Amino acid sequence: MEPPKESSNFRQKALEGVFWSAIQNWGRQAIAFVVFAILARLLGPETFGLVASASIFLAFIGIFLDQGFSVAIIQRKELETEHLDTAFWTNVGIGLLMTVLSIAGAGLVANFFSQPQLTPVIRWLSLSFVIITLSSTQEAIFQRNLDFKPLAIRELIAVCVGGVVGVVMAFMGFGIWSLVSQQLINGLVQIIVLWSASNWRPRFKFSPKHFKELFTFGINVLGTQILNFVNRRSDDLLISYFLGPVALGYYSVAYRLLIIITQLLTGVTNQVAMPAFSRLQQEPEKLKSAFYKVTQLTSLISFPAFLGMAALAPELVRVLFGEQWLPSIPVMQVLAFIGIVHSVSYFNGTVMTAMGKPFWKLRLNFMHSIANVIGFSIAVHWGIVAVAAIYVIRSYLLTPIDLWFIRKLIGIKLSGYLRQYVIPLAGVLGMVTVIFTAKELLKNLINVQTLLAVCILLGAITYVVLIVLLAPNIVQQIREIINLFISKKFGQSKR
Repeated sequence: MEPPKESSNFRQKALEGVFWSAIQNWGRQAIAFVVFAILARLLGPETFGLVASASIFLAFIGIFLDQGFSVAIIQRKELETEHLDTAFWTNVGIGLLMTVLSIAGAGLVANFFSQPQLTPVIRWLSLSFVIITLSSTQEAIFQRNLDFKPLAIRELIAVCVGGVVGVVMAFMGFGIWSLVSQQLINGLVQIIVLWSASNWRPRFKFSPKHFKELFTFGINVLGTQILNFVNRRSDDLLISYFLGPVALGYYSVAYRLLIIITQLLTGVTNQVAMPAFSRLQQEPEKLKSAFYKVTQLTSLISFPAFLGMAALAPELVRVLFGEQWLPSIPVMQVLAFIGIVHSVSYFNGTVMTAMGKPFWKLRLNFMHSIANVIGFSIAVHWGIVAVAAIYVIRSYLLTPIDLWFIRKLIGIKLSGYLRQYVIPLAGVLGMVTVIFTAKELLKNLINVQTLLAVCILLGAITYVVLIVLLAPNIVQQIREIINLFISKKFGQSKR
């Protein structure tokens, strides 16, 4: 029996969305990581720490640029042109206001961190607020339509151009200004490419009625983003204030690797999951099935990635960043365990938002934020490793509460949810055993670069073999998805 045409088209669009979202996220992160590794060797921990200190303030201001309107545009069942016009001009107006406020307050922020050299850095980076708001509505339109190809092209071009500018300036001795220029050029290129690809243009119209409709939903998203900031950046704030830019530099490099891997693993599926889950909000059984599948597929990749990072952290830091970053190793090893939780719990909030329950997500994030601030405030006096450890402990203790909310919303069973992780855990235990054995046997026989390559290869082979042996049905599902997408693409190309 043939599936309904609408269902088939939706599935095809979702698969195409995954494909182009993968190109966007993986391509961007791969290029950004290469640039980051080069800059880490050319610049020192203090330079990265100073930019990280500036980014704390800028990231907080940046929360208010979108008002949650982009998520509201993606989530809404019925979207009118007035929604888009209103969202665009609201965002641009707020972007201009935030740029002025940030430039005016740069000196106060620099004084707070006792780093006067931050003042001009913050002022120049404040220009990025206007840049972001000029393309946020177009980006939401593409995401709503599961049309990720223009977004992928935009990201790849922007990260390449920005990366070249940053590396060249670093080689020429511009120091911290190479990082500033990299970010600004990246943003400018994104605007140019996205506006070239988009057919939508804002009209000079503003509708109070449509503003209220967007704001009613978006205010909860905005609240969640504020609490996410507290969750993700309160550790940076406390480290910068109490321990200084050098310590923050070591911590931020380890955390940056965590974020890169998380985005590589979840950026694709989560970006597509939001519009896809939103379309299934009236079909909870299908949504539950999709939630299980995306969780299991993510864990199949995230578990070996993060535990492999923990096992190979000493070799990774030496090879990628150089000896000057050795204090980042223990932080990286501890944070790897938070990466596992982050990667699979990303979809909890996505489900809540897609089901029209952003306030639930807001309440959970408030709880996590309070726990983080209290824990980080205590741990910072024992150093950056203690801060990372508190982050991990808090996440594991509070995750069951998140799952209770998901169970209440779409009726998942805890046993069924946890069953998704049995196979990945079994495979990763075998992988880590092989990696540690290889390191012990080969560490005095070959150089660190060769040792890293050999361990990655052996670990990957071990994990894949174990997954194929333990769960051939999962492998078959992955093959079917790939074959379906290839056949659809090939069929379209022949028409």
